Amino acid sequence: MNTTSEPLNNRILVIDDNPSIHDDFRKILGASGAKNHSLEESESAVFGEAPKRTLEAAFEIESAFQGKEGLEKVQQAMEAGRPYAMAFVDVRMPPGWDGVETIGHIWKVYPDLQVVICTAYSDYSWADITKNLGTSDNLVILKKPFDNIEVFQLAHALTKKWYLKQQADLKLEHLDKLVNLRTQELQTTNQKLEREIAERVKADASLRRLEERFSKAFAANPLPMIIYTFDGERCIDVNRQFLKMFNYQPKEVIDQPLADLQIAAAPEKWAAFRTQLRKSRSVHNLNCACRTKSGKTRDALLWAELLNVGAEPCVLLIIEDVTERRLLENQLHQAQKMEAIGQLATGIAHDFNNILTVIQGHVELLLMSANFEQKAAKSLEQVSRASSRAAELTRQLLAFCRKQAGQPQVLDLNKQFQSIKGMLGRLLGEQIQLQCDFAQDLPSVFADPSNIEQIIKNLATNACEAMPRGGTLTITATSVQIDESHSNVYSDARAGAHVCLSISDTGCGIKPDALPRIFEPFFTTKQLGKGAGLGLATVYGLVKQLNGWVEVDSEVDKGSTFKVYLPAHGAAEPAQTAETAQTAETARIAEPARTAETPKKAQPTILVVEDEDALRELTCRVVRNAGYQVIAAADGAEALKAWKENQSKIDLLFTDIVMPNGISGRELARKLRAEKSDLKIFFTSGYSAELAAKDSLLAEGHNFLAKPFSPKVLLQALSECLSGTGSQFSPGRENATARMPDPAGLRR
Repeated sequence: MNTTSEPLNNRILVIDDNPSIHDDFRKILGASGAKNHSLEESESAVFGEAPKRTLEAAFEIESAFQGKEGLEKVQQAMEAGRPYAMAFVDVRMPPGWDGVETIGHIWKVYPDLQVVICTAYSDYSWADITKNLGTSDNLVILKKPFDNIEVFQLAHALTKKWYLKQQADLKLEHLDKLVNLRTQELQTTNQKLEREIAERVKADASLRRLEERFSKAFAANPLPMIIYTFDGERCIDVNRQFLKMFNYQPKEVIDQPLADLQIAAAPEKWAAFRTQLRKSRSVHNLNCACRTKSGKTRDALLWAELLNVGAEPCVLLIIEDVTERRLLENQLHQAQKMEAIGQLATGIAHDFNNILTVIQGHVELLLMSANFEQKAAKSLEQVSRASSRAAELTRQLLAFCRKQAGQPQVLDLNKQFQSIKGMLGRLLGEQIQLQCDFAQDLPSVFADPSNIEQIIKNLATNACEAMPRGGTLTITATSVQIDESHSNVYSDARAGAHVCLSISDTGCGIKPDALPRIFEPFFTTKQLGKGAGLGLATVYGLVKQLNGWVEVDSEVDKGSTFKVYLPAHGAAEPAQTAETAQTAETARIAEPARTAETPKKAQPTILVVEDEDALRELTCRVVRNAGYQVIAAADGAEALKAWKENQSKIDLLFTDIVMPNGISGRELARKLRAEKSDLKIFFTSGYSAELAAKDSLLAEGHNFLAKPFSPKVLLQALSECLSGTGSQFSPGRENATARMPDPAGLRR
């Protein structure tokens, strides 16, 4: 029983004789807000489960203008099975009951209601309130005029408190039942059963009592149980849970040979089970696969005890179905592995972008000179193209890690697919037949068009490679409603309205041992040199960035189906994730202009802060060659020292965001800007997700340049920042490398 999967109760009752107060509460609480994560962590401590980051709906506000009306609404809500989590109650409500009297009447029928007393007067002291209502941790006083944030936080905190109390009560009740059923009754009864069977010949009356006790415990036990003769020739009895698990009728089991049921999916395990039972007379926690009547295989744990029924030796076999638990454990382990891989890939991509910036920068500087022979220039062009391909790999790694910014918007998938259908036809070729079926009533999704295009393209390419002799590729899109039961099977699934994008092929399929690893970066089943192993990893990262998930169904020699689930627009939009909000902010950032301008100010001074020695040296060289004065620093501390000595001369700070020794680029910029308000600031980094949507230093000018960047793009960015023309630099949809001029064009 997973009590934490129940939805939150956001129902709030406002009891106040002033209609404008009701309007105020609706304005404050009518839209969803950020979830109180501290309460989630408290919930985790209580229930022993990892906190879930869910998206909250808006509060449901209902109004009552007098105390008696409020009491009636509370009673009606309880009768309807939709109780309020909390109430805001005014103290003064003439005529009739005042607020304190109203709370007293309500708590008589519903003591769990969380109450906030709203008052602008001192009619009651706290001592008077506790004297009338008693001491209660369900009561909070809010002075008028109240602060909107305080009301919002109170609403979140108290509804969450109400929810946690209900869940705690359910959890305790569930644990109590489980302990009683699985420990006390079964163990005590079984122990007594063995002792009383041995004394059967001594007391028939004692035997009858024992049989009655065992029969009740056996029949009502929540675990499947069966009693059969030790030789397996006859099944003596089964309980209801056994029949339910294996889908048999009693007449198909009772008095039938155990072998006829064929419940052992692994005969060698069953033989070992019999051997162990014969030696030790009991078996505990034995892993075994069981087969149901329909042929389905279930993972199970077996317990067995030898006992005598009359004079005949028998086996009491207890089976616990752990299929769902094992599935969830495997999904958890896979998710943890993918997260670890993502962290590793992020670090690799970040450091690799620094290296690529140095390589590309020096190549471009060499190509810009006119002193190279044609052969040497061609070699440098090959180096530049190779580094560009390497930059594309890092871009795909960042997509897998969900660190690649995009430009999300409300998309009509039907229109989006029509725009890329022609591209798919050219991609697939003549041997593969493309079949498409997009539902006309598809809801919109909130995504970057290029991300959707890349997801479809990568999955189509993967399907094409699985059909070397041709076949059929089927792409469909439907609107689906995901319920809570689906998330019990797929840990990434979330309830609500979604669009299911399905891509099926008739290819070679995926082997079962490779299926759990297909989304890992650089994992591929292709021959060496046939692929980098980043296509499906990129799909995984992009879908996760869009708050969706991917399900895969594949059978060897029959084909594969990839189902991409994306939340419908509006289903999860009000509470955007940090990545989505950040992506939306980055979406406003435009591409750089085509040509760099010469500095408008004679020899401005630029403070370059970069911890990578080779990259710092390259940057200083490029900037200095362009006519700027340059001061270099390896970290924040060295930059502060240089600032003290040259503050009056420095016009612009060009700094990496992530730096060692405790001072980041952001912190350095804030410190310098506090001392010189007109200081120009420009940031750079190895991956775009370091951009914080709420960072004012970044938001005011979008002054950010992603690595790797070319010398021309760097000079253009600095020139426009110094001149105040407002150019905006960011990786945007494309990696900065993709915008580099053609190497041959540089030579010309």
